Order: sequence, then C-alpha cells, then structure tokens
Amino acid sequence: MRTLATIQEIFGIDPIKDSDYLELAHVLGWGCVVKKGTFRVGDRAVYFEVDSFLPVDERYEFLRKTSFRENPDNGAGFRIKTLRLRGQLSQGLLLPLSDFPELEGATLGDDVTEALGIKKWYMPEVGTGSGTAIGGRPHGIPASDETRIQSAPELLSRLRGEPYYITTKMDGTSGIVYCIDGKIGCCSRNYEIKDEVDALYWAAVYKYGLKEKLAALGKNVVLTGEICGPAIQKNKLRLAEYEWYVFDYKDWDTGTYIPYAEMVERCDALGVPTVPLEEDGEAFDYSLEQLLEMAKGKYPSGLEKEGIVVRHKNEPHKISFKVLNNEALLKEKD
Repeated sequence: MRTLATIQEIFGIDPIKDSDYLELAHVLGWGCVVKKGTFRVGDRAVYFEVDSFLPVDERYEFLRKTSFRENPDNGAGFRIKTLRLRGQLSQGLLLPLSDFPELEGATLGDDVTEALGIKKWYMPEVGTGSGTAIGGRPHGIPASDETRIQSAPELLSRLRGEPYYITTKMDGTSGIVYCIDGKIGCCSRNYEIKDEVDALYWAAVYKYGLKEKLAALGKNVVLTGEICGPAIQKNKLRLAEYEWYVFDYKDWDTGTYIPYAEMVERCDALGVPTVPLEEDGEAFDYSLEQLLEMAKGKYPSGLEKEGIVVRHKNEPHKISFKVLNNEALLKEKD
C-alpha cells in the first residue's frame, strides 16, 4: 500500500499576501494552505498527500463542497488534489494530530494510511475495452507507483553526485507484459488480464508480436510501460492508436532492473518504444526548485506533459522518483 498519510512536523509557516485568514504551512517538500493560527512551527500534524482519497467521516466534511467524489472506481469520499488558493500553490491537506485520538502513540514519520482508511485516488483511466480481469497481479510482479520527490526530499541528497537520467512521464495507464517459464501474460496496475485480442492491456503484445519475440528470447522478463492512446487519460498525446512506452525491464531470475541504455537496446531489438529521454548525466546536482521547472513543458501535441521521472543511471530502482508538472495538476479535471 502506498504511503498517503503520515505524521509530520511543521518546519515553517509563511504569510499569504492579501489574506487575513490563511497562511502556508510547510512539511517535507510540500506547502499546504491552512487557516491562520491552526499550527505553529514544531507542531505535529497528519499530512495527507495529493491523490489521497479520504473516507466519508465527519472530520472531513468541510471538504464536501470542493472535494467530494463518488464513482465505481473509487467509491465515495474526498479527493485531495493540487489547488491554488489566494495565488498560492497548496499540495495536500494538513490536520492537527489532536483531531485523531485513534493515533495516540503515533510518532514522527509514522505511516497512518491504513489506520485512517485512506486510499489512493485513481482517475477513471480507460473508456472501454480494457479487458477481463482473471485475478490479482501475480505474486512478485511489481506495480509501478513512483514516489513524488516532495514526499521524500532526502532522495535529492542520496542522488547528489551520482550518475542519473531523466525521462518524460507519459500520461496513460500502466501496463505490464511478462514472460515467465514460457507463459506470456499481461497485467493492469492491480489485475491479471485475460488474453483477448481487443483487450487494452494486450494491445502491445499483439501490436508488436511479443508472444513470439519474448518466447524466442528464452529468458524470464517483466516489462512495464505506459499505455497511451484513445480514451486513456484524455489522450494528451493525441495518438490515433494505442502505444506502449516501456520504462522498466526486469530480469525476473536475478530480480534486477536493467539500466536505461541497455533497456533501450533490448526494447529496440523487440521493436518496442521506450519512454523519451530528456537528460543523461554523470553527476546529479539539481535542487527541488530546478526539478519543478524541468517538469513543466508540453507533449508534441501541445498539451501539458505530466512531468518527469529521475533515476539512478546504473541501478534504476536504487533511487527513483517523479516530479509532476504543477501546471498540469492545476488543470486536472475529474
């Protein structure tokens, strides 16, 4: 389960220009607009990350007018999203720890996602034809859910001076193709999908002839990529047909992820596209502010790109995080 709600300490509070009632409180790498006087520097609070989906509960009823959502994908609750209030970017929700007596004994940094019944909000991604689920994602096959750098700013220090690469974050839905012990299978983020020619999650397999190509490799591999195209996340790339951009190539037997350059070579041999490379460097030295600027920009379609993904060049999953484009987040509709 992704960490969405944690106990954090307020390390800074800034006034908001022309506002007598609001101020900006800082935790981790995030800033949240709060009611003036709610917190002091050093206070501990429950921080709910962007894309948290809070259950219906009296404590969250003040969010109903702006944040209540109900649909078959998520159920009923309150979605936390990026907002601009009084000209100030607000990312997440901060509530006093004293509002949650059930968290008595919790300490700084504790993950309270499960204790508070918080789920991750998922945009309804696919219009039709996504496929028939035949079970959960097979054990050991990883789901993709990159850490947002503001939730783990220490990763910047860990990557400092190390070889790195930066790729474009494609806006679609995660799709997995695996070949293990001769079996070819496909998965969505959470489910294994039945082999059907018109199933979205099998599109790459049939488009690129991967049944034959992966079988010919004679190796156990798991490839994960972003499926983009018609009826997926509003198709910001304006693609006429489905495309699959691989960002992970896992050697199943060794449990290792192949470095980017080698992944591109192997995918080229399969005839499969990979996520676009934006930068390749030998000594990472970016600040959070610089990365947020880099995350801005547009796809070739002219629409706002989702952001970027930054990884260690030689060990992609040793250090890996995403930096989302705040301009795109502010325009996001649901």
